[in-house]
Amino acid sequence: MELPKSYCERMKEMLGSEYPDYLASLEDPRALSLRLHSGKWDEIQAGECLPFMEEPVPWAEGGFYYQEGAQPAVHPAYSAGLYYLQEASAMSPGAVLPVEEGDRVLDLCAAPGGKATQVAARLGDRGVLYANDISASRAQALRKNLELAGVRNIFITAETPEKLAFAYPEYFDRILVDAPCSGEGMFRRDSALLRDWLARGPAYYAPLQAEILEQAVRMLRPGGQLLYSTCTFSREENETNVERLLAAHPELTLQAIPARPGFSEGFLPGTVRLWPHRVRGEGHFLALLKKAGEKRKNLSPLAEGSGLLAADKTKNTKRKKGGSGKHPSSAASLCPPDWEEKLSSVLTGRNPVRRDDVLYALPQGENIHPGLRYLRTGLRLGNWKRERFTPSQALAMAMGRCEYPDRVSFGLEDERVLRYLKGESVDAAGAAVCGEEGWCLVCVDEYPLGWAVRRGTALKNKYDPGWRRL
Repeated sequence: MELPKSYCERMKEMLGSEYPDYLASLEDPRALSLRLHSGKWDEIQAGECLPFMEEPVPWAEGGFYYQEGAQPAVHPAYSAGLYYLQEASAMSPGAVLPVEEGDRVLDLCAAPGGKATQVAARLGDRGVLYANDISASRAQALRKNLELAGVRNIFITAETPEKLAFAYPEYFDRILVDAPCSGEGMFRRDSALLRDWLARGPAYYAPLQAEILEQAVRMLRPGGQLLYSTCTFSREENETNVERLLAAHPELTLQAIPARPGFSEGFLPGTVRLWPHRVRGEGHFLALLKKAGEKRKNLSPLAEGSGLLAADKTKNTKRKKGGSGKHPSSAASLCPPDWEEKLSSVLTGRNPVRRDDVLYALPQGENIHPGLRYLRTGLRLGNWKRERFTPSQALAMAMGRCEYPDRVSFGLEDERVLRYLKGESVDAAGAAVCGEEGWCLVCVDEYPLGWAVRRGTALKNKYDPGWRRL
């Protein structure tokens, strides 16, 4: 790999005697890794089902390397949302962010969703994740990955940090800023990044990162913590940006990140670097900052009556059951009667919300800001039109193992699983069948894949067309 002379000189200055080791590491094959979605699969279950899985990633719970030549994206467990393909060093921010139960967490630059799904798994049903990406197209990929992981308490936006900061001042307990960067730590993984570095490089990205961090501080609550990370080596983009932020905001302090195997101290005490010649992974930088003050009780960002879940409710109670009003006042007036009990688990702790013909479940205490562009508000339950309810793919993936009563489950090796994922209708003869005919959840080893309509043993495929395998 031919590197720019100016880059090599800077790396030699930073690494000193380790510089030859760094250069040699660029010729090594890149490490391949995946991360189990905690709460769904444990290490023992995965080890029994994934013969290509190797040793664990030392700094990330649930992270594992896998063998060259394996195809984990075509395994049925991947389609069941049981793991995510993620570069090992990129797992470090989601592992380090000190998430607590009940937190509101913002992943400000979230696409394609690796770190967001990691944080969401740690929050479970006891917190809310806001995932944002300024690019609407990238945010669509983010949405699919979060839905594949079965995340329930989620808001997905495609907005500028400035607009989010206006809508959510001092709102989040934890914020992750995995900022766009010059990508120096990923040169081995993607040589195309060299062209971008030559075209723009650290001088372009450092001011952009500084502005993103400024907006993030505006959204961080007193007592809250902000994790800044990049996949570059540039001091200008890393330690210098942190020093500038600390100088501009005396309310911020740099927090020590607990030591983990593979972590090296950065050039600013308290920061962390991962070097590709020291770890089995690419380059990364981490800095954890805390805002002074006591953590406050969660408050809505909107004034009473201004949100979609506020004063609008009273006039909606006059509308007919099943009508097109946005927000009827109870689950009974929203959910089809034959689905109320089946949806009880996902509605617990959430408010049912109807927008046109789409039914959602929003985490209690959360509102929708009318000035923002949302791609997802809570869990999309499905469409209800002309007294017919069609459950969504997101709802299927959000169901826990054996949680939905009407289901058909195939074994991991059953060839009908692949046929179902391709959109074919299949026969359930010999499979594990539970519950009544009609809408049923199709599963692999009792883990949800999607929907079908069952008549006897015949399954009419309702797997989301946009998710089907070619």
